[in-house]
Amino acid sequence: MPATRPWWERGVVYQIYPRSFQDSDGDGVGDLAGIEARLDHVASLGVDAIWLSPIFPSPMKDFGYDVADYCGVEPMFGNLAAFDRLLAAVHDRGLKLILDFVPNHSSDQHDWFVESRSSRDNPKRDWYIWRDPKPDGSPPNNWISDFGGSAWEWDAATGQYYLHAFLKEQPDLNWRNPQLRAAMFDVLRFWMDRGVDGFRIDVLWHIVKAEHFGDNPLNRDWTPQRTERDKVLQIHSTDQPEAHAISAEFRKLAEGYGTDPDNGRVLIGEIFLPNDAHARWYGIPERPQVHLPFNFQLIENGWDAGTLKQVIGEYEASLPDFGWPNWVIGSHDAPRIAARVGECQARVAAMLLLTLRGTPTLYQGDELGIGEVPIPPDRVRDPQHLRQPHLDIGRDRSRTPMPWDDTPFAGFSSVEPWLPLNPDWRDRNVAAQDGEPASMLTLYRRLLALRRAEPALSVGGFHLLDAPDGVLAYSRTAEGRTLRILLNLTDQPRAIDWDGDVLLSTLHSPARPGSLQPDEGLILA
Repeated sequence: MPATRPWWERGVVYQIYPRSFQDSDGDGVGDLAGIEARLDHVASLGVDAIWLSPIFPSPMKDFGYDVADYCGVEPMFGNLAAFDRLLAAVHDRGLKLILDFVPNHSSDQHDWFVESRSSRDNPKRDWYIWRDPKPDGSPPNNWISDFGGSAWEWDAATGQYYLHAFLKEQPDLNWRNPQLRAAMFDVLRFWMDRGVDGFRIDVLWHIVKAEHFGDNPLNRDWTPQRTERDKVLQIHSTDQPEAHAISAEFRKLAEGYGTDPDNGRVLIGEIFLPNDAHARWYGIPERPQVHLPFNFQLIENGWDAGTLKQVIGEYEASLPDFGWPNWVIGSHDAPRIAARVGECQARVAAMLLLTLRGTPTLYQGDELGIGEVPIPPDRVRDPQHLRQPHLDIGRDRSRTPMPWDDTPFAGFSSVEPWLPLNPDWRDRNVAAQDGEPASMLTLYRRLLALRRAEPALSVGGFHLLDAPDGVLAYSRTAEGRTLRILLNLTDQPRAIDWDGDVLLSTLHSPARPGSLQPDEGLILA
């Protein structure tokens, strides 16, 4: 594989949700020592990097995305010594470690905010976003929290509102303040000096707001079936030009730690925007921004060949010449792929994810085909779901514990886990699928091994092909070798002429020349 391509272009990222990977101390919640104990499973998949959702000290109002100390470790997960041991163990296996950086907001229990709200003249007052009420006492504007309700919280002690794009316990930081900005850059240095290989940057497009704080336009297409956030178009509260300048500074800082293809630091930005706005987060060659603005279009769009062909083609066409694509089919915020499309199509989705051009991110448990996990009302933990229970937006169902074997609590813990296990955990677990030729786990391992062996699948060129209705087809080419990928996104057979050697099928039965079987995906040489 060309050594001149950065590792993050050649590689695959595996997301771990620390609360739900492995509990080592019997409290029902995963931790760093548990992750370290299960690293051999991650390495056996054939991935290249691990991304950890937040591990920092937190009151856990939003399960770690409310950070109380950016340079520490939440005691529930361990401590800095446990982190250093994990980092060394990850590196010993030839893997990279990516942390989740949360720059838009902190916890309201962070020392910075405690100082900020103590008085209007406190030196850290301007580290957060405070505004006077309107003459009638109402909030400064009509901005809506992503979790519903006003994005402004009244502070009676100081007679002003503070902004929170998410929970009121997550006040937004003021990136226009140079002292705050310097402090947050020091956070990045702290972790990179420790040896971290990069960051996934949470809600990056949120971090700067329009200086005039004008009302956001009303969304005329909004219906009660949509989240309350979508009542307005977030024109003034997201994607401001100044945020791109900060993104470029992040990139400059990361490149200051070296640009060696095998050891450079990667920046992955969480950004939900249309293609043209999304592509701007790559920056320009003279002033690049994040390496990978996360692309969630396989999650956000319908699962049919026509839609996906259009989505893939338009995304590819939107990329700048120097931009590298990326793809995601699952995360801690989205319904699991097997719950969305069924287990048979989840196998096709695995082949799609790992053969498209660009860096794939694989979410823990998807390699087992975990599907829908019912969450009883008394066990709901997600604040987004609790605030808008009438909407189908609960995130708990994608955050359930990893099932390792058929021992009590699936080998995840010695006690009842913090969220329910998948109902079929006694059969759908790592031990049950390990070595089973037809299992989802085996399919993922074979796909990842083939991707590593074939430069065409990792760094090769990409071309969409014509195909019958219901079939998505494309080619990948590198070093004079072309592979074709044929994916039947239906549960019916499809007639299609193909020849060549079958390198891999999503099915455990022989491929049939001249057709694709229901739910079949093929990689052909």
